[in-house]
Amino acid sequence: MITRHSSRENPLHESFLNQRLHNAQCYDRIAGYFRSSIFEVAGEALDTVTGTIRVICNSDLNPDDVSTAKAAQQALRKSWCAGMPELLPEANRGRFLKLYEYLISGKLQVRVLPDATFGLIHGKAGVITLSDGSKTCFLGSINESLTAWTLNYELLWEDNDSKAIDWVQREFDTLWNHHHGVPLSDFVIADIKRIAERETVSSTQWQEYPEPEQAIVETPVYRKELGLWPHQKFFVQRAFADHQNGGARYVLADQVGLGKTVQLALAGMLMAMTGSKPVLVLAPKPLLWQWQDELLELLEMPSAIWTGKNWVDEQGIVWPSTGPESITKCPRKLGIVSQGLITSGSSIADLLLSIQYECVIVDEAHRSRRRKVNDKSVDEKAEPNNLMAFLLKMGLRTKSLLLATATPVQLHPIEAFDLLMVLAQGNDQVLGDAWSPWRNAENTVPLVMGEAEFQDSEALAWEWIRNPLPNEREHASFRLLRRRLNLKPCDYIAPSEAYNQLSGPDKTQIRRVLGNYGREFNPFILHIIRRTRAYLESNIDQATGEPYLQPVKVKLFGEHPHEAIVLPLYFQRAYTLAEEFCTALSSRVKGGGFFKTLLLRRIGSTMYAGQRTVEKLLTEWNTDADSELMASEDEDDTDVLAADTMKDLTANEIRLLQQCLTALQSDRENDPKYQSVVDYLFDKGWLQLGCIIFSQYYDSVWWLANQLSEHHIPDEQIAIYAGSNRSGLLIGGQFKRMPRDEIKRMVRTGELRLVLGTDAASEGLNLQRLGTLINLDLPWNPTRLEQRKGRIQRIGQIRDEVLLYNMRYRGSVEDRVHELLSERLEDIFELFGQVPDILEDAWVDIAVGDEQEAKRKIRSIPQRHPFDERYSQVADIDWDSCSKVLDAGDRRKMLVGGW
Repeated sequence: MITRHSSRENPLHESFLNQRLHNAQCYDRIAGYFRSSIFEVAGEALDTVTGTIRVICNSDLNPDDVSTAKAAQQALRKSWCAGMPELLPEANRGRFLKLYEYLISGKLQVRVLPDATFGLIHGKAGVITLSDGSKTCFLGSINESLTAWTLNYELLWEDNDSKAIDWVQREFDTLWNHHHGVPLSDFVIADIKRIAERETVSSTQWQEYPEPEQAIVETPVYRKELGLWPHQKFFVQRAFADHQNGGARYVLADQVGLGKTVQLALAGMLMAMTGSKPVLVLAPKPLLWQWQDELLELLEMPSAIWTGKNWVDEQGIVWPSTGPESITKCPRKLGIVSQGLITSGSSIADLLLSIQYECVIVDEAHRSRRRKVNDKSVDEKAEPNNLMAFLLKMGLRTKSLLLATATPVQLHPIEAFDLLMVLAQGNDQVLGDAWSPWRNAENTVPLVMGEAEFQDSEALAWEWIRNPLPNEREHASFRLLRRRLNLKPCDYIAPSEAYNQLSGPDKTQIRRVLGNYGREFNPFILHIIRRTRAYLESNIDQATGEPYLQPVKVKLFGEHPHEAIVLPLYFQRAYTLAEEFCTALSSRVKGGGFFKTLLLRRIGSTMYAGQRTVEKLLTEWNTDADSELMASEDEDDTDVLAADTMKDLTANEIRLLQQCLTALQSDRENDPKYQSVVDYLFDKGWLQLGCIIFSQYYDSVWWLANQLSEHHIPDEQIAIYAGSNRSGLLIGGQFKRMPRDEIKRMVRTGELRLVLGTDAASEGLNLQRLGTLINLDLPWNPTRLEQRKGRIQRIGQIRDEVLLYNMRYRGSVEDRVHELLSERLEDIFELFGQVPDILEDAWVDIAVGDEQEAKRKIRSIPQRHPFDERYSQVADIDWDSCSKVLDAGDRRKMLVGGW
């Protein structure tokens, strides 16, 4: 029998829902959008339902978002947080707590189905099994929310006919059991409880008892992204705790793709909010805007960048300047400055050193090093380069100092010692005071490397242990010793004579740590924090029973000799003529050997790039004329070509270039690399998985994108991601400029599956949705390879495996260097997590014909990493459930103030 209900005549929750659900055995419900369907569970009558309540609802998830359980959990988290449930009126809190209790007990089960599966679920229906075992079903416009049942004008038809009940049940079961349907994520369930108990604290309250999670748990990195991983929380909490006890001094040496920037940014934000002094970030010039973007996007943290003339804040506002001295008047609590101003010897360095800082953060800190590194470095006094000399002074001007690099050791352990010497300036916790034996590299480095041991005498070993004496958190023995010696948390030097005054039990405590001191407690281990992807992927978090980081393997293509691309005869001739031209030029021009490396790089990128380079040489090389196509993204190679001597080419040089150009023009449309790209994108199906293609040169990217758009995928949106204002979308050969942030968004939402980028895209661009990567050319700074790979092999990647293809021509410079490196490349990567920058010199040596020198440099790389014992420390910290939250407005006010 059909019964018709109208909310105009009677409140539906009273006339229908509460009556039917009272002591009901179970309830199956097809609802609407998942957030509105579970924000408010309608009617207290749910308490009386004796069995299970099942709700299937829809969401804005993409079917690709639910391809794996991991991807589904991440997508649901983002969709849930996008609704900003934390902003709901406090009157809803009690209902949220009731909802949490239903979900955690299993009484209420919710599954979510992507809109794209059947379309938006507008058909609302349900089946109720009544207390006596009979059933009824209903259809209507009504959502499963308190508002729908009590306030809206709704119509509902009820039918207890068995055919109607079976029909609704079949519809429910089809949706409930669909393979795209996913259960509500654990995060969403936990967040419902957090919001139910949520309360805000003011800046004054927070500064009195500053807890990191209260300031972080509702920042965008938590609500719009995927939160923080255990290793990230560990570092932020450790650095902030040390800052409150005299200062944090660390080298953060995590491998590429593990989120160093967000860890440093969060630590800097917390320090800025608890202190009155400014925070300074020193980063390479290409990373300045990435820093500002991530601070704003992930933390909602205001900042300003010094352009060399003015400060520019996060809103793009240029602040007035009165000259170089304006650098001391940053309009924000956190200022970002290019390292280039320091390495160039600019007077800006002295101005920055005139300020006292709360914290100084140095990105790519391995650039701070002694000028010469060799086997004799341990015995020689360091001659610091400009950046290292600056940081040795800056250590005295800041409370906390955080250095970030994925390669703390490139050639020799002395480089790690030098970084610790920087940290040790003005802070005894790192290497002790001026009389500490740890400050003598000649003795320290062999000890840390395991090439020497502590003296047999405990009294002599005490001199190493006491200065500096590790923090009590490192071991119970240190805690007991510190208490016995009445040392405060910020005291790091124990009296020398204390050893003779210690009791027998106290000396036993020393013996307990002495055996493992060199591996677990020495200053290198305590102040260089490094987590490797391999460790995080292979070790289980006891709290979750899963790895700390979900494994993402990389399957390489192009690594074997037979996979190198064979040079066609016409291209082989062009390559040979280019080498002959460079040899002729080198015989009369200083720096001609370096020019050879530049020309061969461009020709080895694409035939188009090579042709444009040769054409430019034959006409007039002008760095202002179309240089955006000629230069690489990370360096202005064109400067070297502006010399007058290079414009006055000899007749022989012109002849060689003309012959080279003819060879390049002969069959440019059949560029072998283009054919390989087409094969991988379409025949091997990489386009379906989502792909990013990298090149060092914008002209290679531009040419390849146009070729693909015109000849293969005219209806496909192809993104070009580059520096300056050259980013945009190409459709059917038509290019439309577009902000890089919009390209990032379109990749995240699945609207884009093909991106072509210069190395401007290799830093700060997160492309976890894409599953494949093609290197059109190999950058001669090998670290770039790891930065490129880190765009897809990174936290948040939904696939268990990503595919990577490195292109190179057989017999080219790239091929010869790769052959020399092949025996050691895997070992080097395991050692450092990325290839040391120093190997860039090996490519240049090969290009100028000095293969023996290249071999020597490759052999000089150490065989094992000296500080790998404790790099992989992870401790999971529960921040997700934090219900006390620092008011967002107060947080911003604490960060807006200037220097």
